[in-house]
Amino acid sequence: MSPFETLRRMHRIAGWPLLLATFLARLPISMTLIGLLTLVTVTTGSVAAAGLVSGAFALGEALGGPVIARFADRHGQRLPVLVTALVDTALIAALVIAVIADAPLAVLVALAALGGLCLPQIGPMARTRWVVLIRRGPERGLERERSVSAAMSVEGVLDEASFVLGPALVGVLTVTMSPTASVIGAAVLLCVFGTVFALHPTAPPGSAPAPGGGGRIVRPALMVLTVPMFCQGLFFGGMSTGVTAFADNAGHGDLSGLMYAVMGTSSAVAGLLMASLPVGFTLTARTRVAAAGLALFTLPLYLEHGPATLAVTLFVLGFAIGPHIVSLFGLIERSAPPERLSQSMAIVLSCLILGQALGSMVAGALADAHGHYGAFALGTAGGVISLAMTTLVMRGHWYARRDESAPAASVEPSSRA
Repeated sequence: MSPFETLRRMHRIAGWPLLLATFLARLPISMTLIGLLTLVTVTTGSVAAAGLVSGAFALGEALGGPVIARFADRHGQRLPVLVTALVDTALIAALVIAVIADAPLAVLVALAALGGLCLPQIGPMARTRWVVLIRRGPERGLERERSVSAAMSVEGVLDEASFVLGPALVGVLTVTMSPTASVIGAAVLLCVFGTVFALHPTAPPGSAPAPGGGGRIVRPALMVLTVPMFCQGLFFGGMSTGVTAFADNAGHGDLSGLMYAVMGTSSAVAGLLMASLPVGFTLTARTRVAAAGLALFTLPLYLEHGPATLAVTLFVLGFAIGPHIVSLFGLIERSAPPERLSQSMAIVLSCLILGQALGSMVAGALADAHGHYGAFALGTAGGVISLAMTTLVMRGHWYARRDESAPAASVEPSSRA
């Protein structure tokens, strides 16, 4: 299945409006993090204060995401997405006002934490929505597998694209208007397209709890996935810090974002190509190969580089990132209780957010002590630990496809409108 066939398959399932809404609704996540970092730094003159505010937002998202997703699993996606999108828009606006008004740092941190806590979980809910649509559709067997694979691949690409374009959009708004405009722009996008995503006819209703404790999410098959996803976060933290440190030391600080975006581009392409792999190449095998790639492809980073050769190395490295993330989300779909799929995805995704936050802090200290090589070492460690976990602990039989005859969660009629 070529990338174009993958996209056409997604269009047949629910149409382009849903794809567009899910992308534009998640774009404010990366925009807000980078925008707050820029706004607080420019306004207060303190990078440390900006890091605290941005970190509080990320921590709030990691803690609140699974709670919001659980409510959506139980009561349907429409109400929690709509309410959190509107509330979070107001909280982000209040945070901007507080920054401009020179409010105490404690107030800024508290507002940022609340903003992250109420951030709607578009990524996990979008993946859940596609899975529910596919399970309720006419496809069975191999065709259903291909559709689920296509959904996970496309969603991975949308994630990567949002984290590449989000910071770029912040930069454009900051340069052409002001740092305030970049954060307000993120809030407007969240309000408009969060509402569109919430009210789209494909929003699934809630699912009743499984009888007899069948809906437990504390199960080895699911919990083991939190470790490689946390390692992916460590990897991101180490790589972003390492690239920034390299660019600054080389006197090309303005190129750090561009070099990092190169890695995101190849990652998105590789993620989309995952739907083209044969079904016989199992998800567990894909995860192990991708984890090995994360570790091995970082080794050339320790050679002497100029900006151009480092960018080429990062481009090659990106081909391991997309498959790693896409495969992990595919394994979540296999192992999570159907009635708690959004929450399961949000929990594992929260591990990535926490790993990235911790990775950025640790990598900063390593970069100060050992230069960009120290930060890159954290990325290598993330790949090695993920490979060890997926090879030594993960078991393929945990992720066998559930019985086709098992009842799937219901969904409201889809629409291409």
